[in-house]
Amino acid sequence: MPTRTFETRGPVDPSRHYVVPRTEKIADLGRRIKDGRYIVIFAPRQTGKTTFFRWALDSLDETYLPIKLNFEDYKELASDEFYHYLKQDILQEIENVDRFHQSQHDTALHQFLENYSITSSTSMRVFFEQLGGYLKNRRLAIIIDEFDGIPTKEVSPFLHALRRIYLSEGPNRCPYSVGIVGVKSITQLNYDRSISPFNIQDEFALPNFTRSQVYALLAQYTAEVGQAFAPEVIDNLHKQTAGQPFLVNRMAQILTTEMGIARQETISVPHFERAHQRISNEQNVHLEHLTTNIRRQPRFETILMEICSYEAGIPFNLHNEYISELVTYGILKAGEDGFCEMANPIYQYCIVQTFRPIINGLERQYLPEDTDAGFFDYLTSDDKIDMRSLLANFRDFIARAGFRILQVPDTPQEFVGQYLLFAYLDQFMRQMRGFIYPEVRTGRGRMDLILLHQGDKYIVETKIWEGKKSYQASLHQLAKYLKLEGIAEGYYIVFDHRKKPKARFDTDTIEGKAIVSYCIPVIQEKPSTVAKVLA
Repeated sequence: MPTRTFETRGPVDPSRHYVVPRTEKIADLGRRIKDGRYIVIFAPRQTGKTTFFRWALDSLDETYLPIKLNFEDYKELASDEFYHYLKQDILQEIENVDRFHQSQHDTALHQFLENYSITSSTSMRVFFEQLGGYLKNRRLAIIIDEFDGIPTKEVSPFLHALRRIYLSEGPNRCPYSVGIVGVKSITQLNYDRSISPFNIQDEFALPNFTRSQVYALLAQYTAEVGQAFAPEVIDNLHKQTAGQPFLVNRMAQILTTEMGIARQETISVPHFERAHQRISNEQNVHLEHLTTNIRRQPRFETILMEICSYEAGIPFNLHNEYISELVTYGILKAGEDGFCEMANPIYQYCIVQTFRPIINGLERQYLPEDTDAGFFDYLTSDDKIDMRSLLANFRDFIARAGFRILQVPDTPQEFVGQYLLFAYLDQFMRQMRGFIYPEVRTGRGRMDLILLHQGDKYIVETKIWEGKKSYQASLHQLAKYLKLEGIAEGYYIVFDHRKKPKARFDTDTIEGKAIVSYCIPVIQEKPSTVAKVLA
C-alpha cells in the first residue's frame, strides 16, 4: 500500500501527500517578501494557494516573524467585531511562531499584545506602528488568506491603512511585507468603484501545474508503488486539465485508488478514458463551484458559448467586468493571440452540460418513424458506429423539427444547433455505453466532440458558419488533427444562421483523410409565416 496519497481537500503535507513543490515560485515570492513588497497573490479556488503561501513563509529565515491570517469567517461581522477577532488572531499567530517565542522573552511585548485593543482601521495602523518598536530587528511578514471574506464596508479603510503603513518606509515599518490572498482581485473588492487604495500592490499569479510538474507528481507515486503510467496518459491528463491542481489530483485519485487497477498493470489510455468519463460527470466540490459561478450572471452563457462557437473570438479584456469575473473564477484565460479561451476541456464539457436543457422537447423527433431498432440502427454488423448515417439522421431531425428548434426552453437561438447536436449524440452514446466529451484544440471557435465506443474514437467538429474561407480552413485543420490522432475519417458539422441559409453535404479527402461535412440551416420559418404560405 502507498504511504502517501493525492490530496484534493485542503493543504498538502509532503509526508502524507504527493506534492508539486513549486520551488521557483516559492523563491520568487520569498524575494518579494524580503524586498518589503505588499503583494496580491491571485489564483482561483483550489489551486493550492494555502499550501503555497505556507511554504513560502516557512522558507523565511529567523530575521522574519511570519504570521498567517484567514478572513474566511469574517464576512458577516460588524466592524468592531472584525477588528476584535483580527487582533486575537494576530496575537495567537505570534505566540504560535516557535522560533520567535523561544528567542524572545519580552514581558513588555507580551503586555502590549494583551492590552492593546484594535477597534478600527486607524487603531490597527497605530497598533502595527507600535508593534514594530517591540520587534526590534525582526520584520513582520503577514499573509492574509481568503481576503474576500473581509466585511464589505471595511475593504477600503483596511486597504487605506495598509497603504499608509507601506508609504511610511523606514527600517521598522510594520508589517514589513503583506500578502493578500483571495479569489477576487483588489479591483473587484472596491465596491464603491473608486480608485484602488491598494495601488501599491505587487501582483503575483500562481499558475497551474506545467506538463513537467504533472510528470514529476505522478513519478512520486510510481517510485513509491511501482505502478507506471503510460506516457500518453500523462499527456492526456495534462491536456484535459490544463494542469489545474484539483483536477490533476482528482484524476490521479481515480486512477490509482478508485478504479481497482492491479498494481502490476501499467495505467493505460483506456484506463484514462474511464477516469475522464467519471470526473466529467461526477459531482465534486470543485465542479459544483464552477457551475455555481457560471450561473451567477445570465450574460455568462452568451459569452462562454460565443467563445466555443465563433472562431472570430472575444478579445481578452480584463476591463470588462464579465470577462474579469470569469477569469477570476479560473474559467477563462488569455490565448496567445489575445482572445479569450476556455481554461481546460473538462470545464468546457461541464459548461455545455450546465447550460444544455435537461429536456429540449424534441427527443421524440430524434429518430424517423420507420426506425427498426431505435439508435441501434446506427451500429454496423460488427458493432461499429455508422457515423455517416447517424449524422445524416441528425440533419434530417433538424428538418423534421422545423421551427420547433426555436422553441427549445432556456436556450439562446444562436447556439441551439450545438446544444441539440450534443444532446442527440449524448443520448446515443449513453445507449451504446460509450462516452462523449469536447476536445479543445484552439480554445475557441470550434468544439470537437470526441466519441469513444468499444475502443474506437470518432471525431466530430462543430462550429457556426463564418464564411467560405473559414469553412475551408477548418476542413484542413480537421485533417491535420485526424492525422495527429491516427484516425482515417472525421466529421464536420456547421450550423448556418444566415437569413438565407444554404444546406450542403460534402465529402473530401485532404492529406489522405476522409472528411464528411454537413452544413445545416438552423433559421426556420415561424408558424405564422408557414400559415401565410399555405393560405
